[in-house]
Amino acid sequence: MATIPVCKNYSIMDKFNKKKYFIGVDISKTVLDLALLREGDYDSFTELKTKNSIDGFNGIMEWIQKEGVQLRDCAFCMEHTGTYGLLFYAWLAQIKILFCVESGLHIKRSLGMTRGKNDAVDARRIADYLATHRAKLKPFEMPSPLLVKIKQLLTYREQMVRIRTSLKNSLKSHEQYRTISGLDNIVAQIKEQIDRQDQIIIGIKQQITDIIESDQELRKNYRLMASVKGIGLIIGAFMLVSTNNFTSFDNGRKYACYAGIAPFEFTSGTSIRGKTRTSKFGNKIIKTLLNNGANSAIRYDKQIKKYYERKRGEGKDHKVIVNAVCCKLVNRIFAVIRRQSPFVEVYEQNFIN
Repeated sequence: MATIPVCKNYSIMDKFNKKKYFIGVDISKTVLDLALLREGDYDSFTELKTKNSIDGFNGIMEWIQKEGVQLRDCAFCMEHTGTYGLLFYAWLAQIKILFCVESGLHIKRSLGMTRGKNDAVDARRIADYLATHRAKLKPFEMPSPLLVKIKQLLTYREQMVRIRTSLKNSLKSHEQYRTISGLDNIVAQIKEQIDRQDQIIIGIKQQITDIIESDQELRKNYRLMASVKGIGLIIGAFMLVSTNNFTSFDNGRKYACYAGIAPFEFTSGTSIRGKTRTSKFGNKIIKTLLNNGANSAIRYDKQIKKYYERKRGEGKDHKVIVNAVCCKLVNRIFAVIRRQSPFVEVYEQNFIN
């Protein structure tokens, strides 16, 4: 089995605008579609389809050489695809190739109206985006192997939770009709499966805890986050992964935008005065987790509870207030990380408006 190279600290000083060749990559589970664009010739592309594997990546090297291109003169760009791209990112980082990973929605909107949709076309559009916006792009920084493990465990936990929820819904249905059917064994079997899922989820949480505790930086930042009421293991672990241990975001506002909880005004001139609302394009997983954390904070944090009750008294909708509490939790987290000291009540007035 091929070894997967992973760089713990990936930092490249070169600028994208110094590169001569721009390669867009559309990543799927098993296949990579690549399109190469040459500086000064933005109308013609050279394309390649290869496997999403180490052998396929070696084929990329051969393809580039056949095109008479030096790898050091190339820059790569991909869309965020979750775990499908991690192996390719690790390979690019190992051979020290400049690359960036961008939001698919951002790429789509930056190119305006387009026609057609397939993987090869997407690769050309990504290459075009890279060439057009290269001066503003930021090199991708590989997460540490520990963060990759935590991310995989969080994904696995989410899958197990969905299965448990499905089993619980099934249990309610069967319990309702067992007095008629007399099939008590079905209910017993479903309960056994739910118990098994509970044990699996507990085991996953323990693995995440062990990984965090094994690393000084992860442990320190997690414990700082946990000093904020409403923030537990799963929210803390997800924030460690999604911020690359707080190196990808430098303030709470940017992270709130990423999570889709930051409110934005919708106004134009003097006639259009839309309600302030959040974006629909945030990370739905962290948004849901933060909502759970906000509801917990409303119950157990005296200052947050007082804030919630005051806003409800003013006629604010429950969901609007919960979203505001989510923002306050994010700001508290970034504040304790910035100060490198736990959250204490003396600072609460800074976050309650």
